[in-house]
Amino acid sequence: MTAKSQTSWTADPSDLLRVGEGFVLSGVDPASTPGYGEGKGEASADLEAGAAELDEFQERLFAASRVEATDAAVLLVLQAMDSAGKGGIIRHVVGSVDPQGVSLTAFKKPTPEELSHDFLWRIRSRVPAPGFIGVFDRSHYEDVLIGKVRALAAPEEIERRYDAINAFEKELVGSGTRVVKVMLNISYEEQRARLMARLDRPDKHWKYNPGDVDERMLWPHYMDAYQTVFERTSTDHAPWFVVPANRKWYARLAVQELLLQALEDIDPQWPAATYDVEAEKARLTAT
Repeated sequence: MTAKSQTSWTADPSDLLRVGEGFVLSGVDPASTPGYGEGKGEASADLEAGAAELDEFQERLFAASRVEATDAAVLLVLQAMDSAGKGGIIRHVVGSVDPQGVSLTAFKKPTPEELSHDFLWRIRSRVPAPGFIGVFDRSHYEDVLIGKVRALAAPEEIERRYDAINAFEKELVGSGTRVVKVMLNISYEEQRARLMARLDRPDKHWKYNPGDVDERMLWPHYMDAYQTVFERTSTDHAPWFVVPANRKWYARLAVQELLLQALEDIDPQWPAATYDVEAEKARLTAT
């Protein structure tokens, strides 16, 4: 079931994009637009309509958590190769709601203190509180992606982490947090074009990191690592969604739809007043 605000889906993206048994990452066309029957123009209108719906859901979720005893929250996990569009998702999708109800964490290289703890230690401290939409710009999955590709941890430790991640996410879901895990899937050629565009524009030089090319040279290894991640950690309680991302407008619309579905599942309601509304009107009128 798609959100009522987005009218041009021909099929449910949560079904089409979900990683299930037998999923093969190399079989996904990064330029495709699964389930969406229109083009960029119609997508813009749908994104705008979805933004209004997402904003109301977020406010209802936040309001309910301030007044009622609720554990409900949403965690959006964004993983991708460099330049795949995570920033655009944060600006154009998550950025459409009131920021006071959003907690955003961009996980960087672990600090010495963080390295002295288990890899999930720093993640646990950033999970969204009830009433919040949390966003992880990169996440605990870096510890089984870069960790594996760059051999930053022993193979047996990487294996342990898959099970630790599954247990952690099951714990999150059990406590009331909907976990939406998205891999933005761009092609090798599209990444080159986007990185080159940054080099061609002085106002984008700050976004370019020479290390991105070093990581790009390991592309096949990262694709293999992602495949393993999907096989080991796409679960019933926290499935992965692989979103084709060569077309930025499609990726944004699809992620917005996945967030809307998570919030519709929670179905937060405006909390009832804890005071006599009519009496308060009378008091206010008298002042």
